[in-house]
Amino acid sequence: MLLAGAMFYAFANGRLRVEIISLLTMAAIALGLYVAPMPGDDKWAGLELAFQGFGHYALVTICSLMVLGRGLVVTGALDPAARALNKVWKWNRQLGLLVTLVLCLGMSMIINDTPVLVLMIPILAQLAANGGMPPSKTLIPVNAAILIGGMSTSIGTSTNLLVVSIANDLGMEPIGVFHFTPIVLIGALVALPYMWLVMPRLLPDNSSTISQETRTYLAKLRVDAASSVVGKEPDELRDMMPDDVSFEPELDPAGKVGNRIAVTGSYDALRETARKLGASLAPVWLVDRIMKISQRSTEDLIVAEMIIAPDSRLIGHTLQAAGIEGVAVLGVHQARRPFRETRPQSVDAPMAEGDVLLVMGLPDDLSSFADLEGLLMLEGGQEMARSTKAKLALAIMLGSVGLASVGLVPIAISSLAGAILMFATGCVKFERVGRALSAKVIVLVAASIALGKFVLDSGAAEWLGTLLASGLQHVPAAAVLASIMLFVTLLTNFASNTTAAAVGTPIAFNLAQTLELPAEPLVLAVLFGCNLCYATPVAYQTNMMILTEGDYTFKDYIRSGIPLVAIMTVSLSILLVIWYGI
Repeated sequence: MLLAGAMFYAFANGRLRVEIISLLTMAAIALGLYVAPMPGDDKWAGLELAFQGFGHYALVTICSLMVLGRGLVVTGALDPAARALNKVWKWNRQLGLLVTLVLCLGMSMIINDTPVLVLMIPILAQLAANGGMPPSKTLIPVNAAILIGGMSTSIGTSTNLLVVSIANDLGMEPIGVFHFTPIVLIGALVALPYMWLVMPRLLPDNSSTISQETRTYLAKLRVDAASSVVGKEPDELRDMMPDDVSFEPELDPAGKVGNRIAVTGSYDALRETARKLGASLAPVWLVDRIMKISQRSTEDLIVAEMIIAPDSRLIGHTLQAAGIEGVAVLGVHQARRPFRETRPQSVDAPMAEGDVLLVMGLPDDLSSFADLEGLLMLEGGQEMARSTKAKLALAIMLGSVGLASVGLVPIAISSLAGAILMFATGCVKFERVGRALSAKVIVLVAASIALGKFVLDSGAAEWLGTLLASGLQHVPAAAVLASIMLFVTLLTNFASNTTAAAVGTPIAFNLAQTLELPAEPLVLAVLFGCNLCYATPVAYQTNMMILTEGDYTFKDYIRSGIPLVAIMTVSLSILLVIWYGI
């Protein structure tokens, strides 16, 4: 228990990285049991206990689900949902927030929390720029909905898998993917009005302190001559375009829209415009050639921003006359001088020093182009989604989850098979697997499994369970469940939810035996408590991700999170008592 307390303190202190604390914990267990083995064990048994987490099926399952989630993101399989959400927000902001909360809750039931939030952050920022709610009023509620959704299935978060796997190791019956989903969904219905109507009012409007500047580009859309866009009236075209894009079509002699349309907007807006009109931001033959080379080389296409340096050959040339090869220039952001600016605001105007080009190509081709033409490539190039594989990635994810949910195969096998299919079909590149897997999560889960096993084998769980039972033996079952949930919640919000799961699960299991209660509801109380991480920014990685995006303070999390913790604790405790009839 002293080792567990030291690990909690180190996490809460924040001076050391999570990975270092996790590795130190495993090293302490290995060394401690080598020097002073447990009764009946030799000095080598501690090494097996300390490092067995790296070979545990729970870790394999977690890594496989990370790969599956990465496949959905890089193929753009979730983009249609994002586009539909944008339409709802434009119609009604309050309804848009409600739909966003419900959608995020649903997605995070089968996709890891982090990819869902990564998808939502730029969407919410864009909605705010278009007149929606400020990100500081939406990010914490959306994050809370994602966390609740992740709580509702055994594969929703790595913590859930950890609790379920530890409980199985202790002898409890296996818990299915959707075994406790109804309990959480009913609790979510109780909490939804608070997240929707009250939480945004408790959060500040930090719009003025958050930079929402987005670079706009001049570009030209190439529309196929057979497209329905050609021949329309200019006013009709306006109804087909996003609101944040300005345009000027080339007209034919009859005053109708031709097959070239000059547009101005951010890259995301230009990409959405091209999708809606079935157009291309660069010559179609060039885009097709680059995409074929990408498919043959199995390399991803990158869209990068490049600044024209003072010694660049491109200065004074237009894009058509510059003789650019190997890459496609999708747009130009002109560096307008405050005085004596004679260039027209057009993508066909001569390029000048300081202009920013939006360029698509393979990584090596982009680097060669920048070196050859005297350009400075900005950091943060964006990978293009492999949209041709979006349906395949979605089918693989649904198949993996479906097989496990109906009980045909364990989730460890179905998720591993799904990850292998993601690699085999090219939805996720194997050489990019490092971007899908989190080293921090891997060592943290391995250390948590080792600590949980140590707490159990050393008798610490039995000792603490007996101690808790002496104080809880005369209280109602709901109070027992609420006490466990709050105990784990406290550890989660100030330390690590995976470590709280590793310590709390064996304690709950022993407590159930002492109080002669069924083990499953007490284990679920631990699982729920590990997910009630709304009250501090250090409680979970998604909480940290939105800290700077919303310009939040520690008090913002406490003010909005503690009431939600209370609502969920009370409702889930009562629901567990009713559901299990205890």
